[in-house]
Amino acid sequence: MHISKVEIGNFRKLVATRVAFEPEKTVFVGANNSGKTSAMTALRRFLVDPRSFSINDFSLAHWQALNVEGEAWEAALKTGEPLPAPNLTRYLPQLDVWLHVGKGEMHRVQKLLPTLDWKSGPLGVRLRYEPDEPTKFQQEFVAARIKARETTAAAVKAAEGKGDPPQLELWPLNLVDFLDRRVRSFFKLKAYILDPAKLAPPQNGMASMQELPEGLEAVEGNPLDGLIQIDEISAQRGFGSPTTPRVQHEEVGGESRGARRLSTQLRSYYDNHLDWQDAPDLSDIKAMEALDNARKVFDERLSESFEKALKELQKLGYPGISDPKLKIATKLRLQDGLSHDSAVQYEVPASSDGLVHRLPEDSNGLGYQNLVSMVFGLMSYRDAWMRVGKASASQIDAKPPPALHLVLVEEPEAYLHAQVQQVFIKHAYDVLRNDPALGGSKTFCTQLVVSTHSSHVAHACDFAALRYFRRLPPTKKCKTPTACVVNLSSVFGKPDRTAKFVTRYLKATHCDLFFADAAVFIEGSAERILVPHFVREDDVLEYLRSCYITWLEVGGSHAHRFKGLVDALGLTTLIITDLDAKDPTTQKAETPVLGKGLEARNETLRTWAPKETSVDALIKLEEQDKALAHPNGYAVRAAYQISTKVKIGAVETEILANTFEDALLYQNFDFFKDRKATGLAGKFQTIIEQAKSDVELATLVAAEIGKSDKAEFAMDLLFSEDVQKLKVPAYIEHGLLWLKEQLERKDADLAPKAAAT
Repeated sequence: MHISKVEIGNFRKLVATRVAFEPEKTVFVGANNSGKTSAMTALRRFLVDPRSFSINDFSLAHWQALNVEGEAWEAALKTGEPLPAPNLTRYLPQLDVWLHVGKGEMHRVQKLLPTLDWKSGPLGVRLRYEPDEPTKFQQEFVAARIKARETTAAAVKAAEGKGDPPQLELWPLNLVDFLDRRVRSFFKLKAYILDPAKLAPPQNGMASMQELPEGLEAVEGNPLDGLIQIDEISAQRGFGSPTTPRVQHEEVGGESRGARRLSTQLRSYYDNHLDWQDAPDLSDIKAMEALDNARKVFDERLSESFEKALKELQKLGYPGISDPKLKIATKLRLQDGLSHDSAVQYEVPASSDGLVHRLPEDSNGLGYQNLVSMVFGLMSYRDAWMRVGKASASQIDAKPPPALHLVLVEEPEAYLHAQVQQVFIKHAYDVLRNDPALGGSKTFCTQLVVSTHSSHVAHACDFAALRYFRRLPPTKKCKTPTACVVNLSSVFGKPDRTAKFVTRYLKATHCDLFFADAAVFIEGSAERILVPHFVREDDVLEYLRSCYITWLEVGGSHAHRFKGLVDALGLTTLIITDLDAKDPTTQKAETPVLGKGLEARNETLRTWAPKETSVDALIKLEEQDKALAHPNGYAVRAAYQISTKVKIGAVETEILANTFEDALLYQNFDFFKDRKATGLAGKFQTIIEQAKSDVELATLVAAEIGKSDKAEFAMDLLFSEDVQKLKVPAYIEHGLLWLKEQLERKDADLAPKAAAT
């Protein structure tokens, strides 16, 4: 048995979102503000501590509708009509948990069975945060509004003739304002059994969460209690100086679930699994005897040390005849040794003769502390789940361990070196299963859910385990930005050659694509070196420097393979590529010329954007027609060579480039003509002096580029003293300006708007 999926509704940015879970490890990826934290918080609110709910957890998309509902109650009261029944269901935060239940596990899920005829398959339960007594909640809100209006009216009347009337608006201004203070007083988490037959696939990326039958009663208690154990390692872990304030999270057994020093974790582990004082066995007797002897010796020494001080106290008249006498005694427990700041120490070799220095835990690097803390946390959660050690003695009469252990880890990459990030994510699940009772057991299931901003963590995970959180702009139906989740295991369908290529490419390079605001596909190494330089130096492109852009060097013959992934991610993409002209009859590469009926060999131009084959048509295409805009807010554009005016001798002519290098030459003709250089740049200067016509120029340039090191050419330019004089080729500048406009528009769409409420 395992969680197959969850569907989150009306929670922050997640209005209706399905997140499929892998049986072992699921990793949330996505750009900033894409909903990853919302999803992790939703799991925490619904499954760990519903007491932490606030009005900010209600989706902003529904705030206006909630206020309209409250206004309808007030309007009915003003007209003397009965209050309409509260109708808030469609706006309430909810979480649907769907379990995959195998044969022979029915006894574990009896509370979740929709009918007595159910044999096997998915089972679901909805957890919804709703008013415990809707009518009472409604009446309290209306009463509060009436009181606020009456008080305001009285204040205005009292101020008549005495100057300006008071402008203060009293609480509550509306239903959302009322919920801001009172939501925890009236709302609670209730559970409902779902019908597996009504489980529907998402539509256009949005979950189709089933509607509950009218009048369906909530089940008593939480049907997931005793079935799932949930533990979490939050993003705030509070390392550093012991005096540094630490963010405290949900309390479990008196210990904070997050923001704990390692020494505190060790003490908690000792109390739960190693403490022998409540139920000692034979191996504990010697330790108990030694501790008792030490206590007696220490008490005698304390009595001697405090004797003078106590006698001096008696001279002041305290304690009196009837007062109890003071006695200094100790109560020693071994776990007290884990309470101070130096309880956990690190050994540092001091010399070759074996001497070592010991430093307290806060003297070590934050990355090392974070790694040790997280791994130890996983071990502690595993052992608590499996009732390891002394915990088993206190669980004799308790229920058996839950069948499912769900562990949530937020941003494990904090402070960690890139290589260590990959090591942790590869081995975290193994740590959670490292128990003799687990191993390959199907009786107990462990599922690890990780949210991350790290491309290194994503790189170390299987492609199928990644869940991409995609930002969606406002629509007519939903006026605020929302998010959906893409299951990357289903992007390409069957594992064909395209899927294998993309997966291997991302594994071989990086996974920044999953965290970027936009992607730029680059044709070759020279563009990869120089185009980012143009962005850094051109003031017109300054906005792009503040965006997270991932640069992918993929040849034109392969860029189109990413179409399925880019479409699934909804990622604004610029493709800087070459025309790659050819003779359609002979299939030989040709220098692009108008009027010769040439075709583009470039599959990206032919099949993705702008879906055009003819070189003549591509060259004549208007700039705005080189982009494909998609209705859900992203666009893809190709940037390829266009004609440039150059002056050969006394004649000015237009010439077409075929690659980035000759386009750079034609755009910077005087730059290369007037400077002394070596390598390809030096060859360009010689060719400019020799060429008598545009045809001769293009032929000589193409031949020289074909046998030169393009990366070396770009590096020579990048590190030259006059590199700032270089101009970006026009076709690339047009593409980058388009990208700037797209991201500015996207930023405006996704930026938080001032709420009407």
